[in-house]
Amino acid sequence: MAVVTRLTWSEEKSLEKMLGNVSLRLLYKSSVHESDIHSMNEKCTHQRPTVTIIYVGKIVLGVFMLGDHPEVHDNLKRANPSFYFSFPKNDVTAMKTAVLETETKINSERLVCYSSGQEVFSVHPGKSSFWMNDSLRSTLCIHICFSGKYLECEVFHVEGIGDDINYISKITGATKHRNSLLVELRTYKPCVDFVSEIRILLLGPVGSGKSSFINSVKSVFQGRLTRQATVGSDVTSITEQYRIYPIKDGRHGKYLPFRLCDSMGLHEKEGVGLCMDDIPYILKGCMPDRYQLNPSRPITPNHPNFIASPSLKDRIHCVAYVLDINSINDLSSKMVAKFQQIQKEVLSYDTACVLLLTKATNCGEFFQGNFSNMDKPMTSQSQIMDASKMLNVPIYNTFVVENYTSEWELDPVKDTQILFVLRQVLRVAEDFFEDLP
Repeated sequence: MAVVTRLTWSEEKSLEKMLGNVSLRLLYKSSVHESDIHSMNEKCTHQRPTVTIIYVGKIVLGVFMLGDHPEVHDNLKRANPSFYFSFPKNDVTAMKTAVLETETKINSERLVCYSSGQEVFSVHPGKSSFWMNDSLRSTLCIHICFSGKYLECEVFHVEGIGDDINYISKITGATKHRNSLLVELRTYKPCVDFVSEIRILLLGPVGSGKSSFINSVKSVFQGRLTRQATVGSDVTSITEQYRIYPIKDGRHGKYLPFRLCDSMGLHEKEGVGLCMDDIPYILKGCMPDRYQLNPSRPITPNHPNFIASPSLKDRIHCVAYVLDINSINDLSSKMVAKFQQIQKEVLSYDTACVLLLTKATNCGEFFQGNFSNMDKPMTSQSQIMDASKMLNVPIYNTFVVENYTSEWELDPVKDTQILFVLRQVLRVAEDFFEDLP
């Protein structure tokens, strides 16, 4: 009979993503194999990178070791680059990590991890027990006793890792930045008291990725992929309604103070795509949610749901132009002229604007593995410069983002890019309020 892990399918896939799109192969399971250090060692030694996981109540604790499992009869501490992680069962999105310079050895029937000469973590298979010091427990936000019994211990071989000595810093960097951005956005509040939520309108050609960006943002906060906004690649717009999407923090969480507004895609031909005469009404906040758009007939004040006297909270606070980075040079002169006309309209209302360039493959390469580079304008990219100049959007308000499209699981690197772009858009929207009389 096959030995299976206690991890759910989703948890296992999320760990594989976090570890750099690797594969996990179960080597040892304490409830199936003998619960002693010798049996564990026999299954796990000379396997190179491993992940050791213990289940403590509703908490999953783990340590990833880049080097070999230590051997029972080796009394020396061996340098073993490692990082530790924890998450509540069934909620990988709440994962906490800690990177330590670690040495490991088998000591008194235990697998022991040391940092700076001090014991920080150990597992005793024979007694189904564990121990961790206060510092590590605090970093991982573990609110359980520093020692005790565990329900199960599992060890996985990690397949698909190269020999990069900086591997751990790269894979943990994404999770660290992602979690930091999540905290910032979850606690975000508009800078003025009289507006409870920021409204961001996405405008772009058919198939540029507007609805995909909305779905991507919602997915990150939901902790799972969701596709509420309809996405398509037809030559005509799939989106036929004006939609105002709230963003909910988790399945049972609160709604966050920003909303993403979606509309028909723009088209170079008149009578196709979003009607240009609708745009002023959208910007002013006159158009109701779920209004059925008509490419050849704009909304009028006679519509029963027309918002005749919109307040500041109803209007659009930031316009996000969305373009496929691979199709910038293919835009027709008519489409460019339409964008420029819209931009004049947007500027006439003193509305903030940004430019989002989507469908970049391997978007992480823009940052060369260094997420601090996200704060720097990417002026070396000719496509970005061309799009910025064409729409008269400053380069520092131009961002590259890779949406979720055909994936089945979330990716910390992609999450980080999406959250970073959302944060920057909100910051640009703040400038709108700073300009108010």
